[in-house]
Amino acid sequence: MDLLNTLVDKGLRRELPTREEALAVLATSDDDLLDVVAAAGKVRRQWFGRRVKLNYLVNLKSGLCPEDCSYCSQRLGSKADILKYTWLKPDEASQAAAAGLAGGAKRVCLVASGRGPTDRDVDRVSQTIKAIKEQNEGVEVCACLGLLSDGQAERLREAGADAYNHNLNTSESTYGDITTTHTYADRVDTVRKAHAAGLSACSGLIAGMGESDEDLVDVVFSLRELDPDSVPVNFLIPFEGTPLAKEWNLTPQRCLRILAMVRFVCPDVEVRIAGGREVHLRTMQPLALHLANSIFLGDYLTSEGQAGKADLEMIADAGFEVEGADQVTLPEHRSQAGACGDTGGCHEGGGVCGSAVAVAGEPRTDLVAVRRRGAGTDLAPNA
Repeated sequence: MDLLNTLVDKGLRRELPTREEALAVLATSDDDLLDVVAAAGKVRRQWFGRRVKLNYLVNLKSGLCPEDCSYCSQRLGSKADILKYTWLKPDEASQAAAAGLAGGAKRVCLVASGRGPTDRDVDRVSQTIKAIKEQNEGVEVCACLGLLSDGQAERLREAGADAYNHNLNTSESTYGDITTTHTYADRVDTVRKAHAAGLSACSGLIAGMGESDEDLVDVVFSLRELDPDSVPVNFLIPFEGTPLAKEWNLTPQRCLRILAMVRFVCPDVEVRIAGGREVHLRTMQPLALHLANSIFLGDYLTSEGQAGKADLEMIADAGFEVEGADQVTLPEHRSQAGACGDTGGCHEGGGVCGSAVAVAGEPRTDLVAVRRRGAGTDLAPNA
């Protein structure tokens, strides 16, 4: 396909595709899917070889969030039967992190529900970061605490945080349909605060919330402009008890096309398969490793993930290798300059491709399992 040859060439040059080209990836047929994966895989291997970075989530505070994000099981008014607990102590969080690090993770992601941290919360998380780093030399720590106030990103950086995650989630034009208690602009502002403080910015999206192809392209192009070092791609986990519980819009093929589009738009950025891969990619997960160079190991915030041992076996069986603690994730031009190496502007396409309709089949509600182990419980974590 001429389209794929063009996209590979642009990806190898770190050149931004047109919107028309990005939409065309999402509109490709299932007959062309393996060609799409192979093309995006060339770009992935150019910048990241066959390495897979492992990340591990520690949910510091679960549930009872005052925000109304429709996709979230921890939201205001959620009836999802999830674990609910207040802040873990630094030693408890460090112990939880150790399990993931022992399983091969090189980055620990510290997450807390809520609109954003108070100054006291920043102090608490700073102590946790120090406790983890004292016990684990060379570990990367990413904080995800919600909207940041002035000066908080700097304080986290001083405490030893390496990165800050705050996802855009969906396009600006549809953001108000998903969340009303804060704005899309609030999220952009927090990503910029993290970047300005010298933290590695991590920002991504959630697919499967009923959005259009145009929405997906909009948010990924916005992410490219924001220039995060890592882009997590989440696939909606439709929790019973949340407004989006009936949104079963994804197929494994659709997920692979989305990941390929993200790779073409963000060729030299750490693309991470995040929540929902087990639910929606299912047995196609190994193919997704040809597109993304990073995954979460084990469980997520409120849902169970694939067994950590199975993750490691999947990576090995697919012919990839776990990225070592002594290896630098990002390509040299990014890790040295702290920039995505954008060589071109955003070239708007002259037309709009037709949206591909995902036929999801029967909802796989059996694959949505609430987390009952690890942080906040007395049971061993999955790592």
